[in-house]
Amino acid sequence: MELPKTRYSLTGENPIKDKFIGRLPVKYAWAFLKFRKTGMVQHLLHHLKYNNHPEIGLRLGHLIGKEIKENNLATAFDEIVAMPLHHKREIKRGYNQSQKIAEGIAERTDIPVSENVLRRINTTTQTLKNRVERWQNVAEAFQIKNPALVNGKRILLVDDVITTGASLEACGQQFIEHGCAELSIVCVAEA
Repeated sequence: MELPKTRYSLTGENPIKDKFIGRLPVKYAWAFLKFRKTGMVQHLLHHLKYNNHPEIGLRLGHLIGKEIKENNLATAFDEIVAMPLHHKREIKRGYNQSQKIAEGIAERTDIPVSENVLRRINTTTQTLKNRVERWQNVAEAFQIKNPALVNGKRILLVDDVITTGASLEACGQQFIEHGCAELSIVCVAEA
């Protein structure tokens, strides 16, 4: 069975990059797969996040890393940073699913993963919120822990799913404010 790829261009315009126009300066932004209710991608991500299958994140990261290499972008980023979970949620889950995806990308591209760059302040889940509630929930949800790790770097920010882009924008804004040279975003799936 074939995964439902978005087939968005990594180097051209696409709907994911368009979400950030006028809101966040991104060099590249894309989603690898299409998320459909009750579809294969939802099933994979559910097992990754809620059924203790971190190997799914690694494998999805490998696939994204392969795409990065095929598009000659493995040298376009200085470091990979995963979207952070709140520490209580990460303790409960046992791992950060976005970190596992980032590790998989790194294994295929040799781009280093930077940990402990960013932290998430307590917010509630975005899952059942509407667009406005999502923006309000994450407006000040992220903090850069060590600005020296960000300043002048070309960062690839990794997340599992993009819906409105609110979390990624709030997180990405922190990188921009702390002097990153370029910000790019990749997500496993677009919902």
